[in-house]
Amino acid sequence: MENSWERPRIKIKKTKSEWIWDIVGYSFFSGSIIFLITIWGRLPEKVPGHYNAAGVVDRWGSKWELLILLGIGVFILLLMQILEKFPEVHNHPQRLNKSNVEQFYLNSRKLINQLKNVCLVIFALIQYESISIALGWGSGFGKLFLPITIIGTGIPIVIGIMRQRKIK
Repeated sequence: MENSWERPRIKIKKTKSEWIWDIVGYSFFSGSIIFLITIWGRLPEKVPGHYNAAGVVDRWGSKWELLILLGIGVFILLLMQILEKFPEVHNHPQRLNKSNVEQFYLNSRKLINQLKNVCLVIFALIQYESISIALGWGSGFGKLFLPITIIGTGIPIVIGIMRQRKIK
C-alpha cells in the first residue's frame, strides 16, 4: 500500500471514547460561544489580544478580535472533523497492510479526535480568560496556561504514537 489513494476505505464505528471526547470538546466550545453572546454587551472595547509565555497580557485589542478566535476554532473543528472521516489519507507507516489497516485507521482517527477536542477546549479557555481579564474578574490562568496547553496536546500525540508502535 504505497499511497493513500490505494488504501482501502473502510467504515469503522465511532468508539465510546470518541463520543465522550466530542461531548466534552463541543460542550466547552459551544458554551464559550453562548458565553460570548451573553456577555458581549458588557465587554469593554479593549480586551486582551495576546499573551506572552508567562501568561501576561502583552497586547490589547478590540473586542471584535474575540470573533477571530471563534473563527479559528471553527476552522480547526471543520478541518479536523474532515480528517477524522478519512483516516486512509493520514500518514501511516509502511507496515500498514490488510490485516492491520483497521487498527491503524482507528488509532489515527482517535488521535485526531482527541486533538480536535483538546483544541476546542483550549480555544474556549482562552476566550474565557480574555473575557474575565477584560471584565476585571481575575488575572487569568497565568504561567500555567502554556504548560497545560503543551501537555494537553502532547499527551494524546505521545499516546497515539505508542499505540501505533504496538500495532503488528
